[in-house]
Amino acid sequence: MNKQQPVNLAATAGIDQITATLQRLYPGATTDLIYENPFQLLIAVMLSAQSTDKQVNKVTARLFARYRTPEEIARLTPEELAPLIQGCGLYRNKSKHIIETCRTLVEKHGGQVPSSREELEKLPGVGRKTASVVLMAAFGQATLPVDTHVFRLARRLGLAAGRTPRVVEEQLLAIVPPGQRRFFHHALIKHGRAVCLARRPRCAACDLRGCCRYYQEKGLNIPGMSVV
Repeated sequence: MNKQQPVNLAATAGIDQITATLQRLYPGATTDLIYENPFQLLIAVMLSAQSTDKQVNKVTARLFARYRTPEEIARLTPEELAPLIQGCGLYRNKSKHIIETCRTLVEKHGGQVPSSREELEKLPGVGRKTASVVLMAAFGQATLPVDTHVFRLARRLGLAAGRTPRVVEEQLLAIVPPGQRRFFHHALIKHGRAVCLARRPRCAACDLRGCCRYYQEKGLNIPGMSVV
């Protein structure tokens, strides 16, 4: 287990301002993935790597119209499943992992998605981020999944300085109150997609620039930008 991260006092002081701004920009922010139960959510999140939520929703609509339970998917071969999820990136590997996961759910969990991180991360193709999303969205646990958007924005805003998603997660857990973590996760993702882009962040259009470390440090070197 990783050593507990020290609390970033500066980040703690700014978290309320950042959260308030995000609430104004993205009220009620939540996932764009469409699902009806923990199993459908698990499959959707497994499919979401290197795919957009819009594309995943198209694929899952087609998939769940034919196969709705772990038992049904567990009986398929990767060659049978792959064409149904072909719209998602890495679909051949995902087809194998999804079938193996469904078989594990049937054989070890009575066809139910487990609600513990330890058991979720034992499922084929399920890593920490996927497990965190399922724990948060399906079971209401106060996790804070760190995907590429959350990782990038947390570091740019100065809320975290970790070099790995796991360390950034621990640093965010230390400053984001449990009741705000689900919203915070989704709001950062939306802001990362709309404004704080990976290669060319739209700092001039960002309502968070007043409390953003990246802007304060880099703004003078961004064409057309100035730090006030």
